[in-house]
Amino acid sequence: MADERTSPLRPGDPRRLGRYELLGRLGEGGMGTVYLAQAEGTRVAVKMVRADLASDDAFRRRFRSEVNRIRQVPPFCTAEILDADPDHEQPYLVVEYVDGPNLADVVDTRGPLTAANLHGVAIGVATALTAIHGAGVIHRDLKPRNVLLAPGSPKVIDFGIARPMEATSGHTQTGEVVGTVAYMAPERFGDDATLIGPAADVFAWGGVVAYAGTGRTPFGADSPAATAARILTRPPDLTGLSGPLRDLVAHALEKDPANRPTARELLDLLVAGPRQPASAAAALAHQPGLRVAAEEAQAATGYHSARQLTALAPQRELVGYTEDSIVTQPVPPSPVVPPTPFGHDPHPRRPWVLPVAVVLLLAALLAAGGLAVKFWPQGAERGGVADGGAASAAPVTESGQAPAPQETGKPPLLADPLRQPRLWQASDDSKARAACSFRDGLVVRREREGTFRCRGPLDALPDDLRAEVGVRILKPDSCAAIWLRFRDNQGYQVRVCERNVYVATHKLATIDVLRTFPLDGTPLTVGGPTTTITLTVSGGTLEILRGGEPVGSVRLADKDIGSGRFVLGIYMEEWALSAGPYEVAFTDVAIWGGA
Repeated sequence: MADERTSPLRPGDPRRLGRYELLGRLGEGGMGTVYLAQAEGTRVAVKMVRADLASDDAFRRRFRSEVNRIRQVPPFCTAEILDADPDHEQPYLVVEYVDGPNLADVVDTRGPLTAANLHGVAIGVATALTAIHGAGVIHRDLKPRNVLLAPGSPKVIDFGIARPMEATSGHTQTGEVVGTVAYMAPERFGDDATLIGPAADVFAWGGVVAYAGTGRTPFGADSPAATAARILTRPPDLTGLSGPLRDLVAHALEKDPANRPTARELLDLLVAGPRQPASAAAALAHQPGLRVAAEEAQAATGYHSARQLTALAPQRELVGYTEDSIVTQPVPPSPVVPPTPFGHDPHPRRPWVLPVAVVLLLAALLAAGGLAVKFWPQGAERGGVADGGAASAAPVTESGQAPAPQETGKPPLLADPLRQPRLWQASDDSKARAACSFRDGLVVRREREGTFRCRGPLDALPDDLRAEVGVRILKPDSCAAIWLRFRDNQGYQVRVCERNVYVATHKLATIDVLRTFPLDGTPLTVGGPTTTITLTVSGGTLEILRGGEPVGSVRLADKDIGSGRFVLGIYMEEWALSAGPYEVAFTDVAIWGGA
């Protein structure tokens, strides 16, 4: 039987799609119809593409690419993607069925939310956007009807309209506008050449939260055209909101997308900001599922403990409404300007950081060039020190001799002896029970299985490079992990273990081994001397040396992985026998451009 929120199936509706029995209609939109369905006793929501679109080969290709992308969105306050069949006669997408009313219906019938419930929605939607943007997707139609108030935490739905960030306007017809006008950012009303980025979703977040807290949209008018005019020319009407949340909504609704916070910055401020109101704490305390989702989203995109952020320089440039809310800091220019994770932005992003008490810990996060302040990218962890075995006092090779300096003919792009915080920093994550600390080397320790990356330089390095680093294995089944071209939580991983060296792709939480190079007859010694690992990338081929001797080479041909950072951390042997702890050490890292 269908539930009370569905309408009956119509004569032209199918009764089955694949293995899913359709029970009733949940809704209908521009792309197709959403049905309540079930398979093997489990209820799901099935979105079926319109018949006229299903016959369009170009649309099918687009739908297939979108399905592949949105499957990468982790289910942190989002409806989980369960299944899809882009090649079915009537293509469809299957998502988690969320048992709860939508935000629009709740506000329409009961009025604005209470303070605790409002902060719960603000946190939940910011968590969802953090997950969505972290997977390289833009929602493009965030609105109250796409926020379901499910038990445990709010859920953001309707990814059928989401687009890969690099697609900009290429997936829409000329003059077509995807979205709901009242929640559309000013840049959405530009021409087809206007780059639409994740900041448009942040603007929509501001509109959704304002609506949830006041019962009206912040730019409401008598017609869509008048609403659009107010969005483009008028400040938002936030009467009814107060305190830090009002300030944050105001920042999210800035006209210039470069001045808005990111979804991750919204989330950090909401759950751990120095001016966090009691209502936000109450929302997290009474919704443990929401707290877990927020923590998972932070962990997936790099969480920063307040203990590890350092002092802020005295000059600050205010961006926004109140200095107590958000401040920014200029930094000296650098010849290396890391690209943004969302491609070229024709409007360079003005620096934006956390409120004063959090910013006091953030100087180590300063990016170069036009980005004055930037969060540690995906994989950065909390600050602190963990207990572990000592690393050797000086790098020596397995023969007992210090490694000879490499004759490169030019100075390195990056160099750090790793004896104390410099380019790399101490970090820890109590939840993961992992830490990076300095004891005559950068010692990385994790108490249980999993990966952990140390905070390091943000520089986006050239594709062709030569890198050297001293490695020690301090605990059985531990692997010194090195990430190349790491950006947006994906890149190539080189894993140096006792008996094998692995080269793998790392995309979000998935690590797939490309090649395994056994260290036949000459395994690394646990607790033994430092061995020098040399990685040379030239023309798309990675060559690995151990102590100057070849280990193997592999072609780096994954088109989804571009330029990025050089990262150090830890991982486990593929068939680890020990249950932990795992521990490795790094010393004397140097990276040169070119081969």
